[in-house]
This record gives sequence, structure tokens and C-alpha cells, in this order.
Amino acid sequence: MRVISGQAKGRPLKAVPGNTTRPTTDKVKEALFSIIGPYFDGDRVLDLFAGTGGLGIEALSRGAGSAVFIDANQRSVEVVRRNLEATKFGDRAEVYRNDARKAVKLLEKKGEPFDLLFLDPPYAITDCDAILQDLADRGLVAGNAVAVVEHSSDVLYPEQFGGFHRKRHAVYGETALSVYRYDAESGREQTESPAAPDSEGEQP
Repeated sequence: MRVISGQAKGRPLKAVPGNTTRPTTDKVKEALFSIIGPYFDGDRVLDLFAGTGGLGIEALSRGAGSAVFIDANQRSVEVVRRNLEATKFGDRAEVYRNDARKAVKLLEKKGEPFDLLFLDPPYAITDCDAILQDLADRGLVAGNAVAVVEHSSDVLYPEQFGGFHRKRHAVYGETALSVYRYDAESGREQTESPAAPDSEGEQP
């Protein structure tokens, strides 16, 4: 694993010992950032289920302003910190050991929404749409934010939920990427009128 592009291009990243994590391959990571980037301008990033921190670090390397990394595994947290040190992004990052759902509640207290959100959980976790909705309900998703869910290709997430509209679904072997754009106004309308039909469809 390595940083593919940007400030820390080519820098190798440490893996988490054992088989408890499933790092995003360089091939999938390169494809992902060609879809959502390739570069950023001060974006605030959330890397939930961070693992090695590879996705958040790649975003930092490509110009994101800051990133929050969260993982429930202590070994993952230690590896993220080492990788941040190796890439010299430690001063632009916060790393926490916590369960993803509990972390969402704690992040709400800071009241700082994210522009770019990565959710790459173990494949057994298939409710990332609910987690994203919880983040949005707590004011943690910026208007026009991009959210990426990496999941098993056997799992199909909805094209639209709340203010999230899927812009891209790509499959790479056993791995799939669902890329969403968040429309805050659309999310508010659905919250206020849950029975109202969606007449707008996907936004460009």
C-alpha cells in the first residue's frame, strides 16, 4: 500500500497486523479518487472505520485541509498514527479509538460538518446508509458533501435516501464503491414531508 498522488506521493503505508482489517487496494483507491477528485482544496474529511487510514491520508495528500480518523480497533489506531507520522500529516489530523456509531454522537458536540466522508467497514456491516443519515441528522454533513461507501459487491445500497443521491456505483471484483452527493435542502424536505414523492431525481 502506498500514497498514490499528491504531496506524499509514493510514500508506503503500514498495514494493520493480522487479518482483522481489509485495506483498500491501490487499484480501487486510484479508481475512487479518479471519481471524486482527483484533488481537493481544504476539504474537511471523515475516515470512519479507518483501518490503516489510507483513504483519509490519500485525501490529505491531494489537498484536503484536515481529517478525522476513527476506528474501534486499537491496532488500527496505532497504525493510522504511524502512517500520519510517516506522511507528515499528523498536524492536520485527529485520531480516535471508538465504535463508529458512538463516535458520531461525540462528533456532534464539535458541530463541524465534513465535506468528504469515507465509510469502509468490515463487509458484515451493511447499514452505512443509516450511519450516513445519522451523520446528516446531527449536522455533520456539509452541503454538497461527497460520501463514499466501500462494500461487498454482493450488497446494493439505495440510489437515494434522505438528502443523499448516488452518483456512481462501480464494482471491482468483490469490492464495490457507492459514491453519494449530499443535498441538504432535499434532506430537509424529506424530513419535513416524509410521504412526499421524489420528483427531482438525481442532481447533476
